[in-house]
Amino acid sequence: MTALMQAVQIEEYGGPDVLNLRRLPIPTPIQGEVVVKVMAAGVGPWDGWIRAGKSVLPQPLPLTPGSDIAGVVVEVGPGVNELAVGDEIFGVTNRRFTEGYAQYARARVDMLAAKPSSMTFEEAASMPVIAVTAWQMLHEFASIKAGQRVLILGGAGNVGAYAVQLAHLAGAEVVATASDAQADHVRALGADKIIERSMRRMDPYTSSFDAVIDTVGGGALEQSYALVLPRGVVVSAVQKPDSTRLPQHVRSDFLLVNVVTPTLEALVRLAADGELKARLGDILPLADARRAHQMLDGSQHRPGKILLIP
Repeated sequence: MTALMQAVQIEEYGGPDVLNLRRLPIPTPIQGEVVVKVMAAGVGPWDGWIRAGKSVLPQPLPLTPGSDIAGVVVEVGPGVNELAVGDEIFGVTNRRFTEGYAQYARARVDMLAAKPSSMTFEEAASMPVIAVTAWQMLHEFASIKAGQRVLILGGAGNVGAYAVQLAHLAGAEVVATASDAQADHVRALGADKIIERSMRRMDPYTSSFDAVIDTVGGGALEQSYALVLPRGVVVSAVQKPDSTRLPQHVRSDFLLVNVVTPTLEALVRLAADGELKARLGDILPLADARRAHQMLDGSQHRPGKILLIP
C-alpha cells in the first residue's frame, strides 16, 4: 500500500484559489536526492509566479509549489554520501523551485546544507533563496570590498535585509532605501544612511556609489542609474537594468539565483555566529497556503518571510 502525505497542488495556473490540499504519495528519491520530512517551508514571490504560470522555466502541471525547506532527512537516494537519515538540513528542493509545500519533499543534495542547532527550522527555511540572492548580487556579481559605497534599493524587504547585513559585514558603507516606518529596523541591520524609499529626499551623500543592489525595480532602479560611479555595478533581482542609460563602463545585469551547498554553508556560518539574522513573518499551517499566497499578492501581513508548517 502506497504511503500518502498532505501536499498543496495546482492543476491549472491562476490566483491563490488554484492551490488545493491533496493526499499524494510520499516521493521516492532518485540519484543525488534525499527525501526530507519538511518541518517548515518558505513562501516567496517566485512561488506566486509559478502558480500564475509566469515562471521563466517550464512547469508541467499538476505541480506542488515551494522551494525553500528545512527538515529532517528520512531517505537517501542512490549515490548520496553527503547526507544520512536523521540529518537536519535546509535549502532548496530542485532547480524548478517546486515540491516544497508538502509533508515530505524530494530535494537535491547539492542544493542543501546542514542546519545548525542554533537555528530553528523556521529560521532556516526562511533563508535559502533570499539570502543566496543577496550573497550572489554582492559577492559574486558586484565583488563588494571594504570601503566601497553600496546603495541597496529595498533595504527592508526580504532580499534587501540580507543585502544590508552582508554589505555591512563586508565593510562597505551602506545606504539603503526604506519607508520611515522601517528606517530604524534597516539601520539596526547595518545601514549607515537611510533614503526614503521614493528617493525624493536626496542629498549629496546619496550620490557616487560603487554598486547598486536592486530588489524593487521600477522607478527606484531608474533613478539609481545616475548615482553609480563609472566602472561601477548595477545588479537587480527584479528586472534587467537598462544598460543604455548607465554611465560608460558600468556592468549591469538581472541575477537569476543559483542555490548551491557552498553558498548555503557560508551563510549559515554567519547565522550560527549571530552575524546574520532572519526575519520571520506570518507562520501558517500548510492548509492555509491560499492565504499565504493572498499575502504574496498584496494582502496585509507581517514584515518578514512567510512560512508554512506541514
